[in-house]
Amino acid sequence: LKEGDEVITTVCEHHSNIVPWQMVCKERGAKLRYMGIVSGETTGDVLDVDALEGLLSPRTKLVTFQHVSNVLGATHPLEAMVATIRSYNPNIKILIDACQSVPHMPVDVQTLNIDFLAASGHKLCGPTGIGFLWGREELLNSMDPFMGGGEMIMDVYQQESSYAPAPGRFEAGTPAIAQAIGMGAAVEYIQKIGMERIHAYEVELAGYLVKRMESVEGVRILGPSGGAERAALVAFVTEGVHPSDLSTFLDMEGIAIRAGHHCCQVLHRELGYSHSARASLYFYNTKEDVDFFIEKLVETLDFFRNIGNGDDSI
Repeated sequence: LKEGDEVITTVCEHHSNIVPWQMVCKERGAKLRYMGIVSGETTGDVLDVDALEGLLSPRTKLVTFQHVSNVLGATHPLEAMVATIRSYNPNIKILIDACQSVPHMPVDVQTLNIDFLAASGHKLCGPTGIGFLWGREELLNSMDPFMGGGEMIMDVYQQESSYAPAPGRFEAGTPAIAQAIGMGAAVEYIQKIGMERIHAYEVELAGYLVKRMESVEGVRILGPSGGAERAALVAFVTEGVHPSDLSTFLDMEGIAIRAGHHCCQVLHRELGYSHSARASLYFYNTKEDVDFFIEKLVETLDFFRNIGNGDDSI
């Protein structure tokens, strides 16, 4: 990247796919541009994919976006977006944040026509503190190392060094050996279950969760609507109850949800909220888990409503 170049991302991104680009753009004098979202009665909250074509320019050097949103639960139309980028300029680099897709559905980097793909270990039943970056081999080998040290070299002389081929040139020092072994075991575990099986089950479970959530009074579900296929998570806001209060009371019932901005402050500002609550499911959850969650969610919301109405009988 150099001065005047542009990087395109979306307002839906996790901070890990915004802050690094802010830093490098500031360092290099480049500009960070964003695709927004559109919200409608029939569509819900979805990425404004149509804006991509208008953002592309001769200055665009990189486009990066989530495969699946960790707040909206939407699977973005990766193939269509990649086709739009490639048809405009096949040399624009494309990086996909697949942290929310790789653990939940089949993903084949050989068919996506992208340049880089990143995912994290702890979201696929592996250890924390480790993930992986896939990149085109010829592209990785054309890039300079970002960190120097042991193991990333070929030959070292007093005034210069030559570097190992990828991936070694990007792995200076002693690697996270235990974490890598653990992540490898996790990958083998979910592949043994079968990514097609996991995805099919999660689609069914997600549909059931959304249907049950839609019946709860005072809940606004964030993300696509109208029967669109969703990831097995629902972020939501409720009338008169802060997400942190909701999560604390549900925790006392043995239900773990997340409350906060989910590392997506930009998206929450676009939606008009500072925080939301999020219920997330994986292949180990059941419809009975969903039913219990809904039961306790309704009870908790009723509790807060009664407090607001000054009911002394609680």
